[in-house]
Amino acid sequence: MGFKLKDIKPNETVDQDTVKQQKQSFLTKEIKLFSKPFSNKVKEDFYTELSVLLKAGINLKEALELIHDSQKNKLTKEILQGIIEKIISGESLSEALQSNKQFTSYEYFSIKIGEETGTLAQVTEQLGAFYVRRNEQRRNLIGALTYPMIILTTAVLVVVFMLQFVVPMFQDIFEQQKVELPAITKFIIGVSEFVKDYGWLLILIIVLLIALNYAFKNAVRFKKVKDQIILKTPYLGNFVKTVYLSQFTQAVTLLTASKVPVVNSIQLVKQMINFHPLQEALEDVEQHILKGDSLSKSLKQQKLFDDKMVAMVKVAEETNQNEFIFDRLNKQYNIQVEQKSKMLATIMEPFIILIIGVLVGVILIAMYLPMFKLSSVIG
Repeated sequence: MGFKLKDIKPNETVDQDTVKQQKQSFLTKEIKLFSKPFSNKVKEDFYTELSVLLKAGINLKEALELIHDSQKNKLTKEILQGIIEKIISGESLSEALQSNKQFTSYEYFSIKIGEETGTLAQVTEQLGAFYVRRNEQRRNLIGALTYPMIILTTAVLVVVFMLQFVVPMFQDIFEQQKVELPAITKFIIGVSEFVKDYGWLLILIIVLLIALNYAFKNAVRFKKVKDQIILKTPYLGNFVKTVYLSQFTQAVTLLTASKVPVVNSIQLVKQMINFHPLQEALEDVEQHILKGDSLSKSLKQQKLFDDKMVAMVKVAEETNQNEFIFDRLNKQYNIQVEQKSKMLATIMEPFIILIIGVLVGVILIAMYLPMFKLSSVIG
């Protein structure tokens, strides 16, 4: 947007206005730090409503104004107002979204494709469906993990309490009676003393790791290492891979429906999905396609893509049903994500109970073994 003459003030008021703007900017940043004006739930409603309005024949500016007027959250309204102003100034919707950090590259490229192919209403409908599924997956995952996490938190507090208070009580008794301690008891007492002396350091390290993750989450090298670790983690890696394959198949469905060539589709999907192992695999797929290989053959050479996908893509190429096949694959992966999220909770719950039971059992055994020796000495 260009400068507006009415916004230019006399020199003597510039300093005061600058100070006020800085204070407002600081307060706004502090508020935004703890809120999400465009959460996934808001995006679900936004794209669904935008699609309905566009299909009803309402132009983009009026559709956005109607959505803006229906919002109650002040920050959400401010973001929508900014988008509307950019569209009035001549920018496209994709450009307006790209300049706002609340929107992802996936949304930007999807909207851009819709604008270039004249299918913006269909693309926004698919984005709405994408966030419906994503929010459903999130709800299922949170619901599935809530109980195990409560158990884990409670159990950790119990173990810390035992190490911090119960073990030192036994330690005082053993020292007074001068009982010879078994190796396991010495080890538990050593752990207890470490927690008592350096517990604050452990908490500090955890906080530091969380802060580093937040600070470097967009750094390429850091994200590459983190994604590789996640991918190699038992079960969790397979679950995360399925989530991103679901996004991959949905993106390809969107692109094939918009008649985008295969090579361009791979190039765009590579930018749309922010998962480094998938981006590397798609880079190799792109190179093989440029050399003359088919999509199915190119996918087959990457471990990230399973045999089912390769077989279905081969069928799609032979029958020229790419959009239909990728849509079916997307639905299958979505079902898998839902099933695996539920199974994750089913596996975690007994596993957590088993681990905590073993820890508590070891502590109790370590404390009671010297008691048996003490009773025999007294007897």
